[in-house]
Amino acid sequence: MNKIVIVFCLALAAAVVAGCGKSTPTDNSNTSVNANVGSPEVNYSDAASALTDGNRLFDINKTEEAITAYKKAVELDPDLGEAWFKLGIAYALIEREEKLRAQNEETEYSPTPTPEKQEKQPTRTKDSEKAFEKAVKAYKKQLDANSKDDVAYYNLGRAYDKLDEDEDALKALREAVKLKPDSTEYQTALGAILNKLAKYDEAVRVLKKALELDPENAKAEELLDQADAGRKRINFSQTPKPQSSQSNTKVNSDDAGGDVIPPGESPKPSPAKPIPSKPAPAKPTPAKMDKKGNP
Repeated sequence: MNKIVIVFCLALAAAVVAGCGKSTPTDNSNTSVNANVGSPEVNYSDAASALTDGNRLFDINKTEEAITAYKKAVELDPDLGEAWFKLGIAYALIEREEKLRAQNEETEYSPTPTPEKQEKQPTRTKDSEKAFEKAVKAYKKQLDANSKDDVAYYNLGRAYDKLDEDEDALKALREAVKLKPDSTEYQTALGAILNKLAKYDEAVRVLKKALELDPENAKAEELLDQADAGRKRINFSQTPKPQSSQSNTKVNSDDAGGDVIPPGESPKPSPAKPIPSKPAPAKPTPAKMDKKGNP
């Protein structure tokens, strides 16, 4: 009996050891195959694939990873204007978030910031501005190679707009519309920059054209409302105010009930009234004196 128990225990121990030696399978069902996509370790084969991956990452709000992909795209192709432009957009989003965060912290710890502190803040060229400037150069290079490239003109106008170089943006977008007038997208972008420059009359015409091409263009409809409101505001401010009847009608000052003088006519001179002469002062009558000379 004891032998049976000993044999059973040895067999059980051997089974436990064998079970412990096997590795437990790891569940990788939740691990993304693209976990490292957009990280510095990723090696893109060409600029186009890096740009495509950057757009994908940006669309799912992975802005930092998108910036890495865009930077790799422009490294592989420094003349890829779209990558420079998208890089500027991504940088601008990060900069805006940082600015809001700084404002919240300043409000929390220093409710009343002094002007002296604001003036001491160093000014530097933002990363977004640098990227947009690179985009401008890239699009100009494209236009040097093909002056009929409407897409390059359109993107050049957008890059200038981001840099607040509005007149240059207007010229580029007008060229884009000229080359492809049936593009509601180009017409809408042109209308937006016209609104920005307060050229409301032209903006109304352009945005109406954009809606003719695409009645469902919500952006053009919104911009058209702004342009129409701006035009009415300017026309109202330039309308001469009617003058009161008192300023256009003069009444003879000598007689409030006299003749009314029509506007544009000079009043007739009233006859001069003789000025009465003042009576001469009476000469004192000499007092009579007696014989001794006393009065």
